[in-house]
Amino acid sequence: MPQKVEYFDISPVLSAGSAVFPGDTAFTRTPSEIFGSGSYLQVSKIESTVHIGAHADAPIHYHAEGQTIDERPVDLYFGKCQVISVKLGRGERIRPEHVRVKIEAPRVLFKTRSFPNPDRWNGDFNSLSPELIQDLASQGVKLVGIDTPSVDPADSKALESHQAIFKNDLAVLEGIVLEKVADGVYGLMALPLNIRDGDAAPVRAVLVRGNRLWND
Repeated sequence: MPQKVEYFDISPVLSAGSAVFPGDTAFTRTPSEIFGSGSYLQVSKIESTVHIGAHADAPIHYHAEGQTIDERPVDLYFGKCQVISVKLGRGERIRPEHVRVKIEAPRVLFKTRSFPNPDRWNGDFNSLSPELIQDLASQGVKLVGIDTPSVDPADSKALESHQAIFKNDLAVLEGIVLEKVADGVYGLMALPLNIRDGDAAPVRAVLVRGNRLWND
């Protein structure tokens, strides 16, 4: 009997209430035409940081010689993926010794529960350590993701984990929502918008379980 296919949307809803880094551009959607005002359709415009909600950082965001988001290979964001839970103190980085399961996929998403409300900013979220990035890269991982706004602490200026990611040419997903997703292996679809020269792009990130389409 065919295995049931399940889909898990791991993208927060974008709205004027979506939390962004302090000082960054908040999300706004402004209608320019609406039904009921003589228009035959509805049209709106948006203004926002590209680092909004679930998003993919491009290397140019954290390194002057990095690729832009439209230059990144699309297959980085599509394929076999593993969700791993960790439980740490507020503001701690995830280190290799905190990962107590075998890495089974080339894309790894960390569930920390340290940024529980996408519409409320808290700067003491968990992040990744550069040692963890190096360890994952040595195991063939090509994408890392986390359920917080950044893979580095909110107050980091050196961006050590971003720099380790650049050194190892990994892809990054930030701002995903994993609260209702169990640990395990899935298929990931998280394609960034194809923004020319973009330093990041929003994604509609979805996990799929029960589909045998994923080869890597």
